[in-house]
Amino acid sequence: MSLDTASSAASGTAGGPAGPDVRRHELAAFLRSRRERISPEQVGLPRGRRRRTPGLRREEVAQLSAVGVTWYTWLEQARPIQVSPQVLDALAGALLLDPTERTHLFALAGQADPHPETPCPTVTPSLRALLDQLEPLPAAVQNSRYDFLAHNRTFGRLFCDLDALPREDRNSLWLAFTNDEFRAAVTDLPEVLLALAGKLRASMAEHLAEPAWKALVDRLQAASPEFREIWARHDVVDQSGRTKLIRNAQVGLLRLEHTNLWLGPTAGPRLVTYVPVDAATRAGIERLHALALAEHPAPPIRTVV
Repeated sequence: MSLDTASSAASGTAGGPAGPDVRRHELAAFLRSRRERISPEQVGLPRGRRRRTPGLRREEVAQLSAVGVTWYTWLEQARPIQVSPQVLDALAGALLLDPTERTHLFALAGQADPHPETPCPTVTPSLRALLDQLEPLPAAVQNSRYDFLAHNRTFGRLFCDLDALPREDRNSLWLAFTNDEFRAAVTDLPEVLLALAGKLRASMAEHLAEPAWKALVDRLQAASPEFREIWARHDVVDQSGRTKLIRNAQVGLLRLEHTNLWLGPTAGPRLVTYVPVDAATRAGIERLHALALAEHPAPPIRTVV
């Protein structure tokens, strides 16, 4: 799509700028057209048996861009809702927009692009392959809201059985504050709870108006008195990695160096790796990987937002 097309689409008449209603409908139509042209396989999702929708479903775009399904549906219905540059950035990545399409998206929404000419990171097939090739080391891709977007087989068994959980529960904070198996694996739980809440608070400063972020905080506050008490302190923590002592239910105590490798120019999506710091831990990780292989001989697709 050319910039000339973008300009004409954003015009309500031949002689003047588009009104808000026209822009909303053009934005809705553009999002639908981009969604319908992308196959699930292009973004690391299984096709499934009963797929009647061409391209991606609305809920899949919402998951890939970490926004609420209802909110994204309203956006495609041209409802008068506010959309932030951060959400547009996430949508551009989820829909695999090229630079011209990305410019058009921000123009229709009436927002300035925070990262012009910068591709948005997403869980591409090559990144999916990288996760699998890092095995037996546990590795995952996580966004700034601490959702697990994708993970390899070893990571899926590191703290708990991640694959057995609903998609909406695969979030570090939700697991740390509500999941008994995850909490039992964390040897320094009180410190981890403080750190995770502080990291979320720091990350959320750029996403205060976004529905998905507010929904996560509301859900945590409703489910966990611990979270409510810690969240009320307004503490913030940086994103640095550190050595972690994990008590895995299947292979015992593991000492791992946790490292974040950023996938973009800002503190957003990142590759999270856990490297053994001693021989006993490496042996434990290899046993854990063997157990995971017994359940999943071939690397399955595990992309989730």
